[in-house]
Amino acid sequence: MMQQAYCERIFSDLPVLETSRLRLRPLKMGDAQDMFRYASDPEVSRHVLWETHESLRDSRRVLRGALRQYRRGEPSSYAVERRSDHRMIGTIGFMWVNLEHRSGEVGYSFARDCWGQGYATEALRAVLQFGFDTLRLHRIEAQHEVDNPASGRVMEKCGMQCEGVLRGRVFNKGHFSDVKLYAILRENNMMDNDK
Repeated sequence: MMQQAYCERIFSDLPVLETSRLRLRPLKMGDAQDMFRYASDPEVSRHVLWETHESLRDSRRVLRGALRQYRRGEPSSYAVERRSDHRMIGTIGFMWVNLEHRSGEVGYSFARDCWGQGYATEALRAVLQFGFDTLRLHRIEAQHEVDNPASGRVMEKCGMQCEGVLRGRVFNKGHFSDVKLYAILRENNMMDNDK
C-alpha cells in the first residue's frame, strides 16, 4: 500500500524532467493548439491507438482526460516541450504501472516535423530514468506496430531489447496489427551503467 500511495502522489504531481533540448512537464489545457497541430496529422496517428483529431475539441477532450488522470494519481503522459521555442511537440508517459511486479509500459507520439531529430530518444531516456529512479520500477516495456520500425530504433537506442513479436496484438484503424515488444530491466539500464 505504501508503494501505491507513493506512486499516486508522483502521478498527481508529475515532476518536470529536463534534458538538453526538452522539458517534460504535465499537460495543461493551453496545450490544445499544439496538440491539435500534430494529432490532426493522419501520419502521426497511423500507428497509435488514438484516432486522428478532427477539431480542437478532440484535443481539449484528451487534455481534460489527462488532467483527470493527474487528479486521480493514475499513470499518465508528459507534454514534451522543446526548450528552444516552448512548443509542445508530443507526449510521452506511462500507459500502465503494475506495482506488484514493479513494471510499467511507456508510449509516445511526436509531431511529424520533429521525426528523425532524436527528440523521441531524448525524451524516452528521461522517462526510463524517471521510471527506475523515481517510480522504483524493475521492468519497463514499450511496443510498436511492426510496420513502424522507426519507433523500435528509438527503443533500441535507449537500451531496450526486443523480446518478440505479438501477433494480432492490437486492433487499430480497422485491422489487427502485429507488434514488437521491447523491454529494459533496471540492471540493464544504460544510464545506470554510465554512473
